[in-house]
Amino acid sequence: MTAAQAPARGFPPAEFEARCARAQAMMAEAGMDALLLTTEPEVRYFTGFLTQFWQSPTRPWFVVLPAAGKPVAVVPRIGAECMARTWVEDIRTWSSPRPEDEGVSLLAEALGEALAGGTLGLAQGPETHLRMPLADFNRLFDRLGGAQTADATPILRALRTIKSEAEIAKIAHICGVVSGVFERLPEFVHEGLSEIEVFRRFKTACLEAGADDVAYLVGGSGPGGYGDIISPPSERRLAAGDVLILDTGCVFDGYFCDFDRNYAFAHADEAARRAYAAAFEATDAGFAAARPGATCAEVFAAMHEVLAAAGSQGDDVGRYGHGLGMQLTEWPSNTASDATVLEPGMVLTLEPGMAYAPGCVMVHEENIVIREDGPAYLTRRAPPELPVIGG
Repeated sequence: MTAAQAPARGFPPAEFEARCARAQAMMAEAGMDALLLTTEPEVRYFTGFLTQFWQSPTRPWFVVLPAAGKPVAVVPRIGAECMARTWVEDIRTWSSPRPEDEGVSLLAEALGEALAGGTLGLAQGPETHLRMPLADFNRLFDRLGGAQTADATPILRALRTIKSEAEIAKIAHICGVVSGVFERLPEFVHEGLSEIEVFRRFKTACLEAGADDVAYLVGGSGPGGYGDIISPPSERRLAAGDVLILDTGCVFDGYFCDFDRNYAFAHADEAARRAYAAAFEATDAGFAAARPGATCAEVFAAMHEVLAAAGSQGDDVGRYGHGLGMQLTEWPSNTASDATVLEPGMVLTLEPGMAYAPGCVMVHEENIVIREDGPAYLTRRAPPELPVIGG
């Protein structure tokens, strides 16, 4: 899909109505009278509020989802116009920053209307956070006069792990855009460039190809292989015999891709070639296992078996992939202990990795969607053999 064929931006109100209706049905079953949403993906999921302003930690942002009806936004006045372009109608604002009352009074009023002394759902589980000062949270509950809380993580997780077709289309689009950039990389990356220069060229190519942002880019290089793949790029220059990995999370309309590609320069040693082939085969095995009804642990086991047979010297990263969508990493995780059952509509990464020599690892990553009849790739598959640039 080209940039000109990109999916429509945003979602129709019916998308948000369906999300809220599903949430409210689960809230009723769990005995919750309202949800309090304070983080970017949850606020955006229920409202469509999309802005880079979340990068500033100064101001908190709140959305209340009552047991029935549309969400109520309680946001700093600077965000009123942006929120007004969403489907939300009840928007309450205050002039911020105002540390002495950073929206607490307005939020207490909105929650009081929705709760009437009942139970408030809050995300309390793994991979969640509050994103408001704890002192403000305590003052809020003093004002609510004895309201009870319950963990809303299972509701939010159940909703967000199953993507709508409109969400999947956005992820598929950015996967296609970046797949094309990786395929063209040998045209603009060569020996002699520093890692910093490679990163800059790659980011520029992704933006020119149609990505909204290159929100995440890590990688590394080294003679015969790489070890550290999360540090910032260095001044180190690519040389013959090096292996380079780039792992990126680019964004289209608020949805991520997350995958990597590996390249050798001039030539690749046999150990790197074998490790690449093993990671590729492990991805195949994970893909074959990723069917509706299987668990993430079973997907992990399928990949791990291939890597172990190939002589893996270990992998202590902890998982071979994860959920993907509005965030670079989402629930669930492909680990030996994650019993999450795969369902149609889930979008996952398959990310097997292995150590194959001292200080050298090989990591391979693809993005897939679970369908009724099995998985489908969203990324264009990497070459089956380690690509060599130059030589």
